[in-house]
Amino acid sequence: MKTIEKNIQEFKLIRQIAIILFIFYFLLAGLFYYLAGDELHLRKSRGNIDLPIATSGAVELIKGNSVEQEFVSKIELLQGVSVQMGTYMRHNTGSVNFELADTETGQILLNKSIDVESISEGEKIDLAIGRDIEGTYNHKLKLSIYSEDCVSGNAVSPLINSNEKKSDLQLYFNKQPVNGILCFAAYGKDRVWTGTYYKQIVVSGACILACIILIISVRVKANRKSYILNSLYAVNKYKFLIQQLVSRDFKTKYKRSILGIFWSFLNPLFMMGVQYFIFSTIFKSDIPYYHIYLLIGVVMFNYFSEACSMALASIIGNAGLITKVYIPKYIYPLSRILSSTVNLAMSLLPLIGAMIISGVPFSKSFLLLPFALICLVIFCLGLGMLLSASMVYFRDTQFLWGVISMLWMYATPIFYPENILPEQFKFVLDYNPIYYFIKFARICILQGVSPEPVLYIQCFLFSSVMLLVGAVIFKKSQDRFILNL
Repeated sequence: MKTIEKNIQEFKLIRQIAIILFIFYFLLAGLFYYLAGDELHLRKSRGNIDLPIATSGAVELIKGNSVEQEFVSKIELLQGVSVQMGTYMRHNTGSVNFELADTETGQILLNKSIDVESISEGEKIDLAIGRDIEGTYNHKLKLSIYSEDCVSGNAVSPLINSNEKKSDLQLYFNKQPVNGILCFAAYGKDRVWTGTYYKQIVVSGACILACIILIISVRVKANRKSYILNSLYAVNKYKFLIQQLVSRDFKTKYKRSILGIFWSFLNPLFMMGVQYFIFSTIFKSDIPYYHIYLLIGVVMFNYFSEACSMALASIIGNAGLITKVYIPKYIYPLSRILSSTVNLAMSLLPLIGAMIISGVPFSKSFLLLPFALICLVIFCLGLGMLLSASMVYFRDTQFLWGVISMLWMYATPIFYPENILPEQFKFVLDYNPIYYFIKFARICILQGVSPEPVLYIQCFLFSSVMLLVGAVIFKKSQDRFILNL
């Protein structure tokens, strides 16, 4: 009879949780659709052509001369091209014409004339089409540059790279093929599948959520354990203890400190100040809003380092309590992570203050920042559980973690731009979860747009996989903790 009543209560609880989850899920889906904006549907094209380094000039663009560059477009929505021009370091007069044509359809995509007096040496002339051009993907396009009124000694010349040679790029001087490529760039956007199939993705997510709830209900009906439900029960049951542990850790951290919790504000600012002086003055960093770029990295990596270091000692640090009272052991690393998360929330205040003072515009994408922070917290919880379990059996873990965290810091672009890494070391970023979390935050704050959908998936996968690995290892080893404390 008691079992039936218990099952009825659990079913009621599951039904209430399911209703709340579905309401919350669809509200989040709608909010995300609004906040993600165009980045949900379009992204910077992977077929964009970057401007090569100039090595010399082409022919002088007097009347009768022309420079033509053929290339195959790999851009779904072509938006424009740009060309780097040389002036021979002199004042020129006349005009130069730029024409972009689709050689397969004969369509003229762009036709623009520019006064050469306005062109400076080495200037990159941007030739925006003014609208998104569709239907040119995999088509051969021709960019023609010529003049009808410039005379010798008073004309400009496009710059070229005479050393590069690519099969899909052919350069012509006066209709004759030559080696090298024009110093030009082509840019546009590609469609993103997440925007095209967003409704289907939302419905699929709702179906997965419904399946999880159904599995939990079946296990409850069969009187079998549901780890998800049991975890919720435990967190609810021991929430007072969690609050006390978080409060204890927070108070212990600032015990006998004159400034106390103000160190949560000052610490990231002091670190940013030192690193800003070194890397913006001595190493001459030219990153826009570099101090904000730096502060984002400092705040997020400091949280990661502190949270994992505190979680590492959470089991052995509570040995007296573990050996006397039964409490689910994952409560201890969880409380340490939550304690550091409070500190993280406080550290965000100086970041917001620095943004206001620096004039960094606030955009709606700022509201997407919690996604990166939640993924970071989940990742730290998983890694913290793994480290705390390892520390019980292998006390040298604390020393190894000190070395690993230092290497991890230098492997993460906190104070340097990611593009300075040599090509052979780019794999360091590809397998660095913290890099993705920080990158997500920087795009939201500094660029004022939503990251590409693939970055959401990467952040989610890194955090969820780490939590799963940490939870499994912690669960399998927790029964023997008491024998090794």
